[in-house]
Amino acid sequence: MPDAVPPLSFNPAGIELDRRHGLSRQLYQALRGRVLDGRLASGTRLPASRDLAAALSISRNSVVRAYDQLYAEGFIEGRVGDGTYVAKLSPLAMPSGKLSTKPSTGFSTGLPTALSTVQLDSPVFSSSKVIHSNALERVEKHHLAQPPSGPPRAFRVGVPAFDLFPFDVWAKLNAAFWRKPDLQQLCYGDAQGDARLRGLVAAYLRSSRGLHCSAEQIVITSGAQQAISLCAQLLVDPGDIVAVENPGYRAAGHAFAVAGGDVRGVPVDSDGLDCAALAALDHCRLAYVTPSHQYPTGVVMSLARRLELLAWAGRNDGWIVEDDYDGEYRYSGAPLAPLAALDRGGRVLYVGTFGKVAFPALRLGYLVLPPGLVDAFARRRAVDVRHSEVSTQAVMAEFMAAGHFQRHIRRMRRAALARRDALLAGWPEAVAGVGAMPTVVAGLHVTVPVQGIERERELIAQATCVGVEINGLSSYWLPATAPSQICAGMVLGFAAVPPAAIGTALASLAKAWGIR
Repeated sequence: MPDAVPPLSFNPAGIELDRRHGLSRQLYQALRGRVLDGRLASGTRLPASRDLAAALSISRNSVVRAYDQLYAEGFIEGRVGDGTYVAKLSPLAMPSGKLSTKPSTGFSTGLPTALSTVQLDSPVFSSSKVIHSNALERVEKHHLAQPPSGPPRAFRVGVPAFDLFPFDVWAKLNAAFWRKPDLQQLCYGDAQGDARLRGLVAAYLRSSRGLHCSAEQIVITSGAQQAISLCAQLLVDPGDIVAVENPGYRAAGHAFAVAGGDVRGVPVDSDGLDCAALAALDHCRLAYVTPSHQYPTGVVMSLARRLELLAWAGRNDGWIVEDDYDGEYRYSGAPLAPLAALDRGGRVLYVGTFGKVAFPALRLGYLVLPPGLVDAFARRRAVDVRHSEVSTQAVMAEFMAAGHFQRHIRRMRRAALARRDALLAGWPEAVAGVGAMPTVVAGLHVTVPVQGIERERELIAQATCVGVEINGLSSYWLPATAPSQICAGMVLGFAAVPPAAIGTALASLAKAWGIR
């Protein structure tokens, strides 16, 4: 019997850390880069945190934090009693067997931009003159109910703890802007958005997400929904097949349908979007995903699946629209690196929003685009709104520059964690037809499984009678989904109201559902 092959060894030589900056983040980036470019092969055994700390002359805590982030993102794995190893990633999931870590500076030679053939200067770009009759039928099928209005209550989905927003600080900054405004700022602005705000957003994404981007790649939008709509308008011709998660964010599917897209649902499993099902869609070159916290199931897309999705885009000259709608909210470790941080082929369009860390009515979001798409997106947006409202951008830029934004994010994350814990602690158990409350590691909502759509509707109706707001999971599937494929559940947002109000709502639910 042959001897077992010993694991590959890891040599920390070549890892240079700048002690003036965050050591754990630098180490995480260095190790992640070595995994992606093949210098750290699958199965390589990493040194114990204490040993690596000694080799690099840094604290063990810095190594532990770097390892924790790599664990969370799936780059490394622990083997009980046997140490830490580089995770096994299929070479087939990577372009050419590996992924370059050099930041993208644009499109490679010959890479088609594949923008919609509808003319940008057409005044009826999104009108019924452009959308043919079949597309209009799809629009009707994708009709959406309006989001709930009024003051937030338990358990409204998609609403952050905006009762904690520092409105006094915002008011002072807003007053300062209007007290002595720069007259140049009161003229027509840049269609891409305020240059200072774009620079600060780029800096924030570099530090918090590991996303190497510049201000020139960013287009400010009126919320995430406008960003998604721009992607639909510019990347979809009538009849084009567009893949969306199923179940998923229905408003995204609606935007692609309005643009004339043939919207197809792709199943979601425990690793995220099913890339095998995606690959089976002939002539599909656009996929919309929420990888950091799938909406509404809450699944976090695995690293292997992320690489497989990027490889799909590369093979098909396709685009990926990545909606990182609540990526700030991760309850252990730093936020996960987005798909866009792994993309080296200029295939990912990254959608971000301020609405989930400030308040929904702010209507301020952004797109991070491959360089070759920026001009087209800016010109398309100028057709609709010319540019974003000036003072909101200027005030947000000052809010970020003065450090209020980062402090507020930390406060919001702590508040969301406390509100999540209140929901988990008080959730009524042994409700007939209701599955176990899942673990909640990220985001602002959780989905609890229910046995059957009829039971889902009954539970939600009973909750509505006592003033508790719950969404049904069955409503998140595309209209064309076969009934046998639709799963039932209850989607609960836990961030909208304080823990005390959550406790009151849970008591009402227990009474309505007959739980003592």
